[in-house]
Amino acid sequence: MKKYNFNAGPSMLPREVIEATAQQCLDFNGSGLSLMEISHRAKDFQPVVDEAVALVKELLQVPEGYSVIFLGGGASLEFCMIPYNFLVKKAAYLNTGVWAKKAMKEAKLFGEVVEVASSADANYTFIPKGWTVPEDADYLHITTNNTIYGTEMRQDPEVSVPLIADMSSDIFSRPVDVAKYDAIYAGAQKNLAMAGVTIVILKDEKLGRAPRPIPTMLDYRTHVEKGSMFNTPPVVPIYCALENLRWIKRQGGVEAMDKLAKQRAEIVYGEIDRNKLFRGTVTAKEDRSLMNICFVMADEYKELEKDFLDFAVSKGMVGVKGHRSVGGFRASCYNAQTIEGVNALVACMKEFEAKH
Repeated sequence: MKKYNFNAGPSMLPREVIEATAQQCLDFNGSGLSLMEISHRAKDFQPVVDEAVALVKELLQVPEGYSVIFLGGGASLEFCMIPYNFLVKKAAYLNTGVWAKKAMKEAKLFGEVVEVASSADANYTFIPKGWTVPEDADYLHITTNNTIYGTEMRQDPEVSVPLIADMSSDIFSRPVDVAKYDAIYAGAQKNLAMAGVTIVILKDEKLGRAPRPIPTMLDYRTHVEKGSMFNTPPVVPIYCALENLRWIKRQGGVEAMDKLAKQRAEIVYGEIDRNKLFRGTVTAKEDRSLMNICFVMADEYKELEKDFLDFAVSKGMVGVKGHRSVGGFRASCYNAQTIEGVNALVACMKEFEAKH
């Protein structure tokens, strides 16, 4: 039976990306050595980093004056690295979910933090609107896609202060105006590569302004100056990211990814809205994530939740169980997800409806 991967992260990757990375793990560039055992300073590996950086800049149209680096530690480490490097006196945060809240918690260790808005009281079922940012804030931090709750900001906000974004789960899924941001970061394990590397895009002129000593490993300048090679980088995940960036380019770039994301979401949300057994969890439809489609049983059919989950698994659906904090179901549709995959999920939902 064919399996369809809807895991929220680590997530589905294109099969050709997996195979290409696996091949290099057996024999890297004909060297007779595995990618897993070569030195990151080997002459054959530097071109991997250089090409990956170049593709990030090409696909996202990163303007001059920005650096792209690859780090370990996941997006969770960036929760503290961002304020360490950018917070002078006050930072503003938009609280749209668990990860936004965690980022805000870390920032409070470094200075004043203003929560400009929150949808926590409504279990994060929408993106707050109409908020204002203090003019004296050093930056506004946003989380563009909220994997647990299924909300997403698909437009770059217009604000009068520097903008910083956690784009872990929707980077490369749509065009982004990078020039509006001082920093963008993303854990790779959702929409870019296997787990183990984090991509960070930084506006160079904004580095080095924090009024505090910064430990060497937590100073962005360290990694910019050394081209991600200050210490041993996560070699295999970076190579996997390179293969995925090549794949995105072959598909037509982020514009093609954006079109496909909209097609997938239209199919799945269309069935959620049609099927009497289910309902979406996001109250504002314009805030529905195209990456993480969250839904539950309709109130009168709540007792069927486990039955549907078991049925979906029996039909080859993998990872459709919702996050433990919200329950229900979550179909994660990152770049690698196919129209075939979402059609299979919809067929599963229709068949279950017919049985009940």
